Amino acid sequence: MARIAMLLGNEFEDSEFTVPRDRLAAAGHEVVIVGRRAGETVRGKRGEATATVAEAAEGLAADSFGALVIPGGHSPDALRTDEGVVDFVRRFARTGRPIAAVCHGPQLLIEAGLVRGRALTSWPSVRTDLLNAGARWEDREVVVDGNLITSRKPDDLPAFSRTLIDRLGAGGVTIGPASDGTGMSCASG
Repeated sequence: MARIAMLLGNEFEDSEFTVPRDRLAAAGHEVVIVGRRAGETVRGKRGEATATVAEAAEGLAADSFGALVIPGGHSPDALRTDEGVVDFVRRFARTGRPIAAVCHGPQLLIEAGLVRGRALTSWPSVRTDLLNAGARWEDREVVVDGNLITSRKPDDLPAFSRTLIDRLGAGGVTIGPASDGTGMSCASG
């Protein structure tokens, strides 16, 4: 199964972290918390969840992950000011692997320059930002455009998680033991 990078900073929306994390783990995927500084403890805005950043985004090998998940809350707005995080999102996008962002998560996609000409959804207050960045905004539970998977809010999490897990199973990337001596292999399904 795949290693999944989940980008977190303080004030993330608790359920937008815990629901996808738990569903991905139940499906056999390894979720790795990525943020500004390894070892940092980040807290959800509702005080229901905490997480420890396992890997700093700056310089992290984007191709060692099968997908990238960006929970919402205030976290994406804070992370979009960190060039190491934004650079990781850009480098990950070049892999062509799934990027799943919910609620305010698309703010990081805007900052990374990934939304022009793409169909996305988000929390309503991010709509104008997406439109101004050249995206097409749709008010739907889940919007899939190429490798981008977006959802609006916590109520959409079951469909959001299911869509990502289906994508990983049907056409996602499996990261596992390599036969080339590099320690990594990537196989499209």
